[in-house]
Amino acid sequence: MTAPEISHKRLMDATYRHQRLIYDATRRYFLLGRDHLIRDLAAKDGSFVLEIACGTGRNLKRVAQHYPKARLFGLDISDEMLRTARQKLGPQAHLVQADACDFDGQRLFGVRQFDRIILSYSLSMIPDWKAALTTAAQHLAPGGQLHVVDFGTQEGLPPWFRQGLNLWLGKFHVTPRPDLQAALTAAADNLRATAYHQSLMNSYAQYGIILRP
Repeated sequence: MTAPEISHKRLMDATYRHQRLIYDATRRYFLLGRDHLIRDLAAKDGSFVLEIACGTGRNLKRVAQHYPKARLFGLDISDEMLRTARQKLGPQAHLVQADACDFDGQRLFGVRQFDRIILSYSLSMIPDWKAALTTAAQHLAPGGQLHVVDFGTQEGLPPWFRQGLNLWLGKFHVTPRPDLQAALTAAADNLRATAYHQSLMNSYAQYGIILRP
C-alpha cells in the first residue's frame, strides 16, 4: 500500500473501531436508497456480486437474502469494519482487506470480472473517489452492471437541513460528490458502456448505474 492508502486505512480503522458496533442500527435512518439499489441489481443465479467498501456487510447480507444463489464478494480498507462483516456473513461471502482505488480482483478473489458491482455510500468517503469508480468499472464483466448510491446535491432540501447534514457528515469524513453524474459518464465512456443517473428524495441521495455491453 502507498503512504496515502495507509493513512486512509488508519483513519477508517480509528473512525469505525467503535462505531462499527452501532453502525447498522444508526445508519439505517440516513443511508437512504440502499435497498432500492439491491432490488435493482436483478442478479441472476450464479452471478458474481462484488461490493467495494462493504463496511459491516449489511448490504451483502441483504443481497444474499434477495439473491440466494449469487456468489458474493466484498472488500474494505478497514480491518475493523471487516471484523463485523465477517461475523455477520460467515461463509456467505468472500471478504478481503483492500483499497477501492487500486485492487486486482483476480489476485484477491480469483475472479477477474464481476456481473454486479456495488458502491454504496462509499465514494463520499474515498479521497480519490474517481479512481475508485474507474477501478470498479474496469472490473465489470461483459453485460455487467455497476450500481452506485450516495449522498446527493441536496438542492431540493431546506438550507437549514443541508447545513446541519453536511456539518454532521464532516465529523465522519464524508464529502458528497456533486459531480458524480459526470464521473459515471466518463467511466462508462472508457468502456463504451452506458451510464444512467437519477436523484432520489429531493436530491438527498443520488443513484447511478453503468451498464457494460
